[in-house]
Amino acid sequence: MGVEEEYLLVDAEGVPTGVAEAAVRAHEQGGGEAADEGPPGGGLEKELQEQQVETGTHPCLELDELAVEVRQGRARASAAALQADGRLVAVATSPMSGPTTLSRGARYEAMAQAYALTVREQLTSGCHVHVSVADDDEGVAVLDRIGPWLPVLLALSVNSPYWHGEDTGYSSIRSQMWNRWPTAGPTAPFRTADAYRRAVTGLVASGVALDPAMMYFDARLSPRYPTVEIRVADVCLRADDAVLVAALCRALVETASRQAVDGVPPSHDRVEPLRAATWRAARSGLGGDLLLPPFMTPVPARDAVAQMLDHLRPALVDSGDLATVQDLLARLWQRGTGADEQRAWAREGGLPAVVENAVAATIA
Repeated sequence: MGVEEEYLLVDAEGVPTGVAEAAVRAHEQGGGEAADEGPPGGGLEKELQEQQVETGTHPCLELDELAVEVRQGRARASAAALQADGRLVAVATSPMSGPTTLSRGARYEAMAQAYALTVREQLTSGCHVHVSVADDDEGVAVLDRIGPWLPVLLALSVNSPYWHGEDTGYSSIRSQMWNRWPTAGPTAPFRTADAYRRAVTGLVASGVALDPAMMYFDARLSPRYPTVEIRVADVCLRADDAVLVAALCRALVETASRQAVDGVPPSHDRVEPLRAATWRAARSGLGGDLLLPPFMTPVPARDAVAQMLDHLRPALVDSGDLATVQDLLARLWQRGTGADEQRAWAREGGLPAVVENAVAATIA
């Protein structure tokens, strides 16, 4: 498994600042990896906007190894940002209002032409977890079975209550803004790898996606690596929560793969309940009800997380991850989600305090 994280770059006042190109250059001049070394991700690379950068771990087998990689990635990205007169902050949307500046590149320019305001306003940061699969057949079998559980992952990761200086009332406004892309969100079962490939080809042929890399599903087959890529989560405020999300993603993939081998069918056949469950998770995070499979009925968030843990327990036991996941979950319940922490800081010192505390938490 591997984790890719997108981060915001802010100036001394906490306002988004367009220094990504300078930060990547500083990283590479300092002996960092090139962006294309070591899948998935590796190194430091720019994103759609100059106010963002992305880093990624190398593939890892153990959670301890992954935790070190996540922290190292955050530390080297933070150091590069400082060299470019910026600061790194792991929030999924900016608490402070500021402009966006499109990163240089023909693909980004084509996206801006095609998607207009959606691109200009798209300053959001996610966490993408890659989990290896044997082939596309196994990958699609996994995608067809993990969808109903992805909103619970979103609820655990929510870290974007603010948009343009305003509390939106959502715990993850990022997910709402992200779903403006025509290919974003949950998917119905594909059933076969051929059907998945036909869906991708059709979306590109329709003109609503420029290429297969613009399949912005909540979970997809990676267009670059032999992995299932789970993309539903906000970037996590704290490294511990990124490791927790990754561990749960790996267990989801393993559990779904075993179900497919055992002939257990997908628990859903329509996308509408998944969209409702995703909205519910974005709205209240862990502070309200979540919709739980197989019937997508509302249950308290704590119960939903407990039931997901029961669902994943055999895979977590077999990987040796259960105790670590239980410990990380306990810490999360104690301190709250990233959205909870941001709102607590705002009550104490306003939005500047949110940014200052989040900068520190990013590399804690």
